[in-house]
Amino acid sequence: MTLCILCSGQGPQHWQIFALTGAAPEAAGLFAHAATLLGGRDPREMVQSVPDEALHQDRVGQILCGLQALAATAALRAALPSRLIVAGYSVGEVATWDIAGLVAPMGTLDLIARRAEALDAASKPGDGLLFIRGPARDAVDALCQRHDAAIAIVNPGDAYVLGGTGEALDALAKDARAIGGARVIRLAVSVASHTPRLAAASAAFRRVLDRAPISRQPNPAVRIFSGIDGNAVLDIQAGLDKLAAQISHTVQWAACLEGCVEAGASAFLELGPGRALAEMAAAAYPAIPANSVADFRSLDGLRAWLSRLDPSAG
Repeated sequence: MTLCILCSGQGPQHWQIFALTGAAPEAAGLFAHAATLLGGRDPREMVQSVPDEALHQDRVGQILCGLQALAATAALRAALPSRLIVAGYSVGEVATWDIAGLVAPMGTLDLIARRAEALDAASKPGDGLLFIRGPARDAVDALCQRHDAAIAIVNPGDAYVLGGTGEALDALAKDARAIGGARVIRLAVSVASHTPRLAAASAAFRRVLDRAPISRQPNPAVRIFSGIDGNAVLDIQAGLDKLAAQISHTVQWAACLEGCVEAGASAFLELGPGRALAEMAAAAYPAIPANSVADFRSLDGLRAWLSRLDPSAG
C-alpha cells in the first residue's frame, strides 16, 4: 500500500479547523510557534473568536491551513506507512516539504508566513480568484484572454480557478454563466495566486528559500510532486525553483493527481481543512479510497483507518 497525502490550500478554514489536531500533544509546539506568527494569539482560540472574514485574510489563512497540515502530520507520524507520496495544493505544497523531512516543522511555518507576506506585498487591492466548472479549456482560455485574467489552477473534470482583478473576474463570471458554466463562484482569497500578477512574489520567496535551512538530500521514502508540472521532485534545487515559481504559475493539480496515481498511490488522505482535494481525487479515481482528516471523529479512528490500509504502519 502506498498512501498519498494531500495538503490543502487556503479557503476552507473555519472555526472547527483544529477539532482533531488541537489537543494532540505531538502538535503542541507547532501551535505555540504559530501563535508567535499570529501576534501572540493561540490559533485554536483565534479560530473560535474572530469573525470569519478575519480567518480569510491572506497571511492568517495560509498560516492556519499550513498549521493544520503540519499538526495532522505530527499527530499521525507514527501511524503513517514508511513510504509516502505527497502533493500540496497552493500553499499546501510548502507543507509537503515538512512531511518529506526536508524542512523542520517550525521552519515550515516560518516559510508559510514569509510566503504569504511576499504575496501580500506583490498583490494589488481587489485582486482575487474565481472558481469555474463546465466550459471546456479552449473556452476558458478565450474568457481569460478577453478579460485579462489567467488560469491559476487546473483541476480534474473541466474545473478551473482563475485569477485577476475583481472587475475582470466579475465580468468573466457573467460571461462564463452565459456559455453554460455549471458552477461559478468567487473564492474567499484576496490575491491572484498562481498568475503572472505575482511574479515579484515568486522572486521574493525564492530568495527566502535560499536562506532557509532546507536539507539538500531527497528522502527516498517520500516522493513529492510539484504543483506547476505534476512531476516528482528528484532534485532539491530544481524543486525549490518550482516551489517559488508556483506562486505566479498555473498549478496543474489534475496532472499532480495523475502523477501520484502513476507513482503507485493506492489511497488518498487529505490533511485538511475541508475535503475538497479528497473529493476531487475520488471523482477522478473512484477505485482508489480517498478520505480527509475531516471525515473522522477522532485521531484514534483515523489511525485505525490507516492501520487497515497498511497493517505494518505504526
